[in-house]
Amino acid sequence: MWALLTQPENITFSVSLMIMLMLGVLEIINLLIGGVSDWLDQFLPESLIETPTDLNVDSSGAFVSFLSWLYVGRVPLLMWLVVFLAVFGITGLVLQNIWFGVAEYYLSVWLATGIVLIASLPLVRWVSQVLYKVLPKDETTAIHSDTLVGLAAEIVLGDACQGSAAQAKLKDQFGQIHYVMVEPDQDEILSQGSEILLVSKEGTIFKAILKA
Repeated sequence: MWALLTQPENITFSVSLMIMLMLGVLEIINLLIGGVSDWLDQFLPESLIETPTDLNVDSSGAFVSFLSWLYVGRVPLLMWLVVFLAVFGITGLVLQNIWFGVAEYYLSVWLATGIVLIASLPLVRWVSQVLYKVLPKDETTAIHSDTLVGLAAEIVLGDACQGSAAQAKLKDQFGQIHYVMVEPDQDEILSQGSEILLVSKEGTIFKAILKA
């Protein structure tokens, strides 16, 4: 077994399993103290973040649709990475071991990596689908940023005016803290420390008014 892991042709699979083990420890820490998966999930495209009503991939590009097919965003990203690395690493080592038994040599690292990457994706999807079905849905705190519209916030960095955004801080319905960039919806200045109300969103910038 050790000889199989240390063969140069199997380096990508061995490294994948090593990283998987480290992420597995991180996932255990996340289950104990929380917060790690939420931090990683913020890097996902918003169209992959499942809301209580739907998964917003209808108008997304092919790449985002492909990630959705793999159930990225439907299970915690950290857990999905563990699944992917485990499936990729184990499938690769099994393939190389079988090939060596037949041909008495290993496939080249690049050829084996390409074959296994393609072959393992359906299995990654299947495992992720199973996890999605068994994981409790009501514990997720990942939300689409559009749902922040209508919430109150406080400007914590800078003064916001037309064409010049400032940073605001707010808390969503799950108690999670968000930092967003805001500009005034009207021709006014929203100074640092002001209590504001988010009224709309244009791209990555929220429009706000002073809270009455």
